[in-house]
Amino acid sequence: MTASHSANKTLNITQVKSTIGFNKKQGDVVRSMGLRKIRHSIDVPDTPEMRGMIHKVRHLVSVK
Repeated sequence: MTASHSANKTLNITQVKSTIGFNKKQGDVVRSMGLRKIRHSIDVPDTPEMRGMIHKVRHLVSVK
């Protein structure tokens, strides 16, 4: 795949769990992705950086 081809793809991320009780850095990652509360969904570009953030908090979010 070329860089321009993957730039058009987006991922839909939904927060499914609270960040309370987890590492503060994981809460910071969720907030920096733009998620505010449980069941809040956002569309983000499919980039290696965003996939890394998703991997860090994969137990708190769902991805479509």
